[in-house]
Amino acid sequence: MPLHIVRNDITAMAVDAIVNAANESLLGGGGVDGAIHRAAGPELLAECRALGGCRTGQAKITRGYRLPAKYVIHTVGPVWRGGAFGERELLISAYRSSLQLAAAYGCRTVAFPLISSGVYGYPKDRALHVAVQTIGDFLSDHDMTVWLVIFDRAAYSIGTALFDDIAAYIDDQYVQCRTDPARDCLRRAQALGAAPPCAAPAAQQAEESPLSVAAVPAGLSRALEHLDESFSQMLLRKIDERGMTDAQCYKKANIDRKLFSKIRSDVGYRPSKPTVMAFAVALELPLEETRDMLAKAGFAFSRASKFDIIVEYFIAHKNYDVYQINEALFAFDQSLLGG
Repeated sequence: MPLHIVRNDITAMAVDAIVNAANESLLGGGGVDGAIHRAAGPELLAECRALGGCRTGQAKITRGYRLPAKYVIHTVGPVWRGGAFGERELLISAYRSSLQLAAAYGCRTVAFPLISSGVYGYPKDRALHVAVQTIGDFLSDHDMTVWLVIFDRAAYSIGTALFDDIAAYIDDQYVQCRTDPARDCLRRAQALGAAPPCAAPAAQQAEESPLSVAAVPAGLSRALEHLDESFSQMLLRKIDERGMTDAQCYKKANIDRKLFSKIRSDVGYRPSKPTVMAFAVALELPLEETRDMLAKAGFAFSRASKFDIIVEYFIAHKNYDVYQINEALFAFDQSLLGG
């Protein structure tokens, strides 16, 4: 099941459980902790008093009371002290303990804040990376939908070096798009209402086009007999070629099992572009095969789309980590892969 990164108020989310970034006393505090206690009402504090606190890296569960969520899972993240005092391991433990507790109570939907990234001072880019990797690892073996709730986009950024590298790649691709002579020629011709002088002769166009009149069978029924492989057929073929199971593929793609079932059962299924991209990443397709898979679904890479260029950047660099790609897409305010 998928991991979503969203901007929202965690206290308003109608999920089975929300996770509270608490302190060891479990008696409330500032930030997310205070907001959850205020929204849940005084009954939450009364139940927390009976729990006897919670150690850093561990988690305990209570009812949600006045919250839309059925449960509140209270976990204690580490205070950042430079990174040499086991902070990363404790933060991983806080996420893992919370997820295990949610699974034990039958929770299918869970929302997390970015633990330790507020007054505890854990660097936000590192905190996000720990969160998505730990949650992603857990979801590879469990059917659960998880939201990672970022309250304020301005308070979050991916690593500076990666952000700058992606930004430069986007700028380079935009420059190529703006300076493409054929595009410029076509725009000028359209503005003048004339045929573009740079267009290829009609005979050459007919020879080069795979869909030219001469190449299409005379009858429509005969033409339909020559349909190319569909997206669904290509996807299932590639899964077999990679020696993957269906579950390994859709989980690696951050795709819901029910959506995959629809794709598998309908040879003509038309997915969204982020879904196609997610499967291309899960299958670790090179750029040319990714373009082919996009074409099967009626799409293509666009030099005018930041979303396309960012995904292309990661594929070109052979980085097929869907969660890291989604971190970057979120940072650039784009749609995410999968889900």
